[in-house]
Amino acid sequence: MGGAVSGEAPDTTRPETSYDAHFKVWRGDVDGGGLEDFTVEVNEGEVVLDIIHRLQATQAPDLAVRWNCKAGKCGSCSAEINGRPRLLCMTRMSVFDRDEIVTVTPLRAFPVVRDLVTDVGFNYEKARQVPAFVPPPDLGPGEYRMQQEDVGRSQEFRKCIECFLCQDTCHVVRDHEENKAAFAGPRFLMRVAELDMHPLDAAEDAGHDRKTAAQDDHGLGYCNITKCCTEVCPENIKITDNALIPLKERAADRKYDPLVWLGNKIRRRTT
Repeated sequence: MGGAVSGEAPDTTRPETSYDAHFKVWRGDVDGGGLEDFTVEVNEGEVVLDIIHRLQATQAPDLAVRWNCKAGKCGSCSAEINGRPRLLCMTRMSVFDRDEIVTVTPLRAFPVVRDLVTDVGFNYEKARQVPAFVPPPDLGPGEYRMQQEDVGRSQEFRKCIECFLCQDTCHVVRDHEENKAAFAGPRFLMRVAELDMHPLDAAEDAGHDRKTAAQDDHGLGYCNITKCCTEVCPENIKITDNALIPLKERAADRKYDPLVWLGNKIRRRTT
């Protein structure tokens, strides 16, 4: 039903391009909860985070949501929208039909704190388990030199904003709680891959084999390269093709290639 009723003045406080949308938002905490229905105004150009803020301002002042920059660079406002892991601030309302129900739920792979806020501490635990870059012992600060090709290859992975959407959508983490202890997830396997391909990383000289650690300590073998992590990455990082698959290949070479095995044996005997 559009337009003003005959004899009434039109509502000039509401833009002509606005409409009422039907939202279902998960409300609850660690003890449980469920979806609540809301009808909320949507204006042209708005994103889902705008609508969540409007709900806080008009209907649900205690609705909990984590956000910071609203520019797709902090990774804070991760949630699931109609079942797909997304950033609330980068999901435009224009991608949904006006009569479509928009369902917003917390990240499924991590424990709920309250409403749309989850405890992503799992990811920081995994980050601490990846040994940092080891600088070459014979070079001092300011003396590092790299080919631009090597810089560009690892720079792609540095675009990660740690929104943890890839961690959330990975079925190894999402559907199997028992795997979490042994599996770092795509974000941190990508970090291992970045360090392993870094031409100046001297971890192996210091006694740490990143390829073997990826397999034995971080659960690389659990990944079956479905590319779901790549599909949800808001920075369009080719996590599977450029990080995980090459890391798998290098780990397999290290473990099963007889020439590599023999070379490592000879190197150990001569050092």
